[in-house]
Order: sequence, then structure tokens, then C-alpha cells
Amino acid sequence: MSKPFEFADFVDEFKVPFTSIVKVNGYWEDGGDWVPGGEKSVEMQGILLPLTQEDLQYSESGTFSVKDKKIYTVEPLEEGQQIEYKGDKYTVQSFKDYSDYADVFIYHARWREK
Repeated sequence: MSKPFEFADFVDEFKVPFTSIVKVNGYWEDGGDWVPGGEKSVEMQGILLPLTQEDLQYSESGTFSVKDKKIYTVEPLEEGQQIEYKGDKYTVQSFKDYSDYADVFIYHARWREK
């Protein structure tokens, strides 16, 4: 079943690269040695936009700043996940769930001071 709003082609046309920092769990190797977890960088693509005046108003997750971004992707992210774009780091703050209507994932990401 198709969605009423199909934006995946729009994301594909205007996408930019960014890096997603994914947490990796530790695991036991076949030889019995423990391999500790950590973080892994994953290259992703999406649309990263500045927030509108409406977005900058107070929201459930707090007040946003002009350095925060709105992210449109065709691959899911997780709240609390770190991303890096143009040398700046962001934390995914909230997911705008339009999954019943649109074929993209929409997030707000908070800029992190360097």
C-alpha cells in the first residue's frame, strides 16, 4: 500500500551525506575472548534543514535553537543517537511520526557544543 505523501524521491534528489554514530554491543568470539563494544561510524544520506520559526517554538522535548536541524531520511535513526554533519555534532532529540502518511522518517536534532 502506498502512502498519501511519498517524499523518498525528494529525499533522494536533494540528499546530503552525514555520519551516524551507532553503538555496538560487545560480544564473545568463538575462541572465548570478549570483544568490548564501542561506537561505529555509519555513512548515511538525508536532508538536513534549519528549523523554521514554528519549529523554534517550545516543544515537548524542550526549546530548540537556531543551530538545531530537522532531518528527513529513508532509514530510521534512534532518539539519543549522535550524528555529525559538516563538522558539527547533533543528538537526535525527537521523531515526528508521520509513518501512516509518509514514506520518510522525520527527526529533530539538537546541536552539541564542540
